[in-house]
Parts: sequence; structure tokens; C-alpha cells
Amino acid sequence: MPPTILFDNGTHKNVLLEDVSSGLAVQANQHVIVDGASGMILDPGGHKVYSKVLAGTMTQLGRSKLEKIFLSHQDPDIVAATNGWLMTTDAVAYVSKLWIRFVPHFGLDHLVLDRLLPIPDQGMRLPLGSAEMLLLQAHFLHSCGNFHLYDPVSKILYSGDLGASIGGETVEVQDFDAHLPAMEGFHKRYMAGSKALRAWVKMVRKLDVQIIAPQHGALFRGPAMVERFLSWCETLQCGMDLLDDELQLPA
Repeated sequence: MPPTILFDNGTHKNVLLEDVSSGLAVQANQHVIVDGASGMILDPGGHKVYSKVLAGTMTQLGRSKLEKIFLSHQDPDIVAATNGWLMTTDAVAYVSKLWIRFVPHFGLDHLVLDRLLPIPDQGMRLPLGSAEMLLLQAHFLHSCGNFHLYDPVSKILYSGDLGASIGGETVEVQDFDAHLPAMEGFHKRYMAGSKALRAWVKMVRKLDVQIIAPQHGALFRGPAMVERFLSWCETLQCGMDLLDDELQLPA
């Protein structure tokens, strides 16, 4: 699948890279944002996809420079190749302050440790060229230190594992009801609970979101589809909501 241009106004570009996952590895989306001479990659992935994702990123950057790496949380399909990215570029990587001392377990060289920077619990604004990205709280969805990235230029919300789907070949969701079976089971098991979802929806409704782009599976494009997804999240029972009062011993 070739790269998909999600937005391009001549100075600001958002690109969904081709799917480079293979074998047993879970399918994952890598996104590149370029504003003028500055670029960043979101959740670049693990060792097996590193060389292909790096090549794809450099192609999309052209003469622009990779300055920032955004890590939404600590899962290996997001952070495992961080050392490679920091060793081969001058970029700095951002991850929740909770995971600063965990990511090095994937093998960070001492030369790059000072370029792994913490995101405070309340989130932050992150300059990129002449634009400013918003790193938004998404704690417990599903990680206890979890962030999403909102790009106010393209109006794309990059939602990490929230909205993720398993199976299917389409880049965009065409029929929300038909798409539900591909994401419902995942969300019920991986998302911590409805309180976290409702708080997230309340925050996101303050933004002008035209696309929600998860890290796995198809994206949600347009106000109507975005609202369908938000409304679904708002009422979903998941995680701790579904936990029995007494856990069962193994048979």
C-alpha cells in the first residue's frame, strides 16, 4: 500500500506511511507530519519495521529535517526502535514522564539518553515549524501514561490505540456499524474503563477534529464519522466496568 496523503496545503503535510508490518507482528500505522523545514514521526514502531519506516519518513521529509519523535505510550510496537531513530537522526523523542526510565530497557545508547524527554501528566504544546502540536491527556486509554496528538493545522487527532481495529484492508471507515466488530472486542479488553473514555470525549469535543487516526487499522474521516466514534466511546462499557467482583482460580 503506497503512502496516503491525509492533508497538504503546500507548507504543511500529514502522511500515513504504507503498512510495513509482517508475520505475527500486529499491524501498525506510522504517521509523518511536516511543517516547512521541520518534521516529526508518530509512534515509529519496532526493530523489524525500522529500516522501512526510516526510508519512508526520509522520502516524505525531502529537504526538511526530522526534529521530533512522538511516543504515545510504552508498547514495543511504538517505542522498541527508539534507539535507532535517535542514533541516526538529531531528533528528540517525547514520551510520558512515567515511561522515561522504562524505554531505555529497549536498549538506549548512553549517547542519546538526554534526547528522550518527558511529557508532563497534563500534556503540553509542542512547536513544529510555524505550527504547534497539542499533546493531549489520554491516560488509561489504554496505558496509565498515555497521550494523543492533535494537529490544529490539518485538524487531525492521532489517537494511538483508541479507535484501533483488527482486520480489514481499508484506510478509512466507510460504514461505522459494519466496522464495529473489528474494534469492539479490542476496546472492551484494552481500555481501562468508561470514566476515562467519557473524560476524553469531553475534552476532544472542544476541538475541531476532521479526522481521527488510530495507530492500528482504519481512520475516521469527516464530522459525521468522528461524531459516531465519539458517541460510541461515550457509552462504551469496558475494562474495569466488566470485571467480575470475584476473580476465578484456574480450573
